[in-house]
Amino acid sequence: MANPKPFVRIASCTAGALALAVAAITLWPGLPAGGAEAKKAAAPAGAPAAPQGRVLAFEKVKISDETYESAAAFDVNNDGTLDIVCGAWWYPGPKFDKKCPVAQLKPAGDYYNDFATIPIDANGDGYTDFVTGGWFDKTLRWRENPKGDPAKEWPDHVISTAGSVECAMGCDLDGDGRPEIVPNLPGQPQRVFKLVVDAAGKGTGQFSEHVVWDGKAGHGLGCGDVNGDGRPDIILAKGWLEAPGKPFGGAKWTLHEEFDLGSACIPIIVADVNGDGLADLIVGQAHPYGLDWYEQRMEGGKRKWIKHPIDPFNSQYHALIWTDIDGDGKPELVTGKRRHAHRNGDPGDADPAGVYYFKWTGEGFAKQVIDYGFGPAGKGCGIYFWVGDIDGDGRADVVAPGKDGLVLYRNLGFPKPPGK
Repeated sequence: MANPKPFVRIASCTAGALALAVAAITLWPGLPAGGAEAKKAAAPAGAPAAPQGRVLAFEKVKISDETYESAAAFDVNNDGTLDIVCGAWWYPGPKFDKKCPVAQLKPAGDYYNDFATIPIDANGDGYTDFVTGGWFDKTLRWRENPKGDPAKEWPDHVISTAGSVECAMGCDLDGDGRPEIVPNLPGQPQRVFKLVVDAAGKGTGQFSEHVVWDGKAGHGLGCGDVNGDGRPDIILAKGWLEAPGKPFGGAKWTLHEEFDLGSACIPIIVADVNGDGLADLIVGQAHPYGLDWYEQRMEGGKRKWIKHPIDPFNSQYHALIWTDIDGDGKPELVTGKRRHAHRNGDPGDADPAGVYYFKWTGEGFAKQVIDYGFGPAGKGCGIYFWVGDIDGDGRADVVAPGKDGLVLYRNLGFPKPPGK
C-alpha cells in the first residue's frame, strides 16, 4: 500500500489558559511514551548561536484509512524496530506500508470492540501481546502475538466479561515492574486484573481479578499518587481510591469523594502542576467541551481541589498523554479530539478536529497545534493513541488513530531559519 505524499506542518502557538506539570506513576499507554533530548547540530567555535524556532514541526504521514480508534507502537516481530498495531492490522516498521492481520473485527455501528492497545507479554514467550476491550461485547481480552508471523492472526483470550469497557489503562499498582490492567467500566464496580506469573516471573496467560471498590464507576479513570504516600491510587470521576499498603491482599481501598470530574477522560493525569509538592489532576471532558486542571490544596488538614481551565473551547478530549515531546526535559500535555466520539451526539461534534500539545510556560499554557481542520484537512487522536520515538531519532512522535484514519506525525524538531 503506497502512502500518499506527506506534508510538513509546523505546530502553531495560540494563547493558552492556565497550568500543568509532572506525573509520578508508571503507566503503560502504549509502551515507550517519552521523548528523548532532540539532536542538536554542533556550531563552529566562537560562532553566534543561530536562531531556532520554538515550536515543533511535524510531518503528517497517512498510514491507513481504517477507522479503528485505538493504536500503539511496539516491536511485534522482535527485529528491533517499532511497529504500529491498530485494530485489525499491524504495520511493520520502519516504513509502515504493509498490512498484516491481527483479528477480524466486526463493526458495531460506528465502532469496533477495540478500545485500548496495552502492550504486555501475557504468556511469557518473549513476544509482546496486547490487551484491549470492547464496549458492545462487554469483554476485556488479550490478543496473543503469533511470534511475529506477518501472515497469522492473533489468537483471542478472554480476561473478563464484567461489563462494557470504555477504555483501559496499564498501571503498575503494586510496584513489581509489570502493569496491572485497569479498565473503565461505567456503572460497574472498579476492578483490577493482575497478570499471573510463574516462578521465573514470566506471564502465564492468566489474570487474577481484584474488585477494589464495589460502587458504580463513572466515566473516567486515572492512576497516580494523590496523597504523597508513595503508593499509586486510582482516580474515578467522583473521587479517588486510596491504595492500601498491599493493594491486592483484600485490604480496603478508601474512596475520597472530593470532586466531580464530569464525563472525564481516560487517563486522568496525576501531576504536580504548580511545583508545590502536591499532586494535581489534569482532566479532559471526553464528550462535552472542556480541558482543565484541578489544583490540590491542603487547608487546615483538609484537601481541596481548585479547577483551572486549560481549553474550554474544544470538546471530546477523550485521551491524554503527559510526556516530554519537545526534548527540553519537561513534560507537555499531548491530546486531541476523539472525532465523532458519539457521532452527531456530542457538543462540538461538527467542530474541526485537532491534535495538540500544551506547554507549561511557568504561568499558564501555550497551545501548540500539531494538526487542525475540517474533514481530511484535520485529525483527531481517537480513544487510545501513542507518543514515543518511533524512528530512533531521539524525538517523540505521535501515532493517532480514529474514525478519521490512522496517521503518524513524525517529529522533525524545531525548524531552522532559511538557508541554515
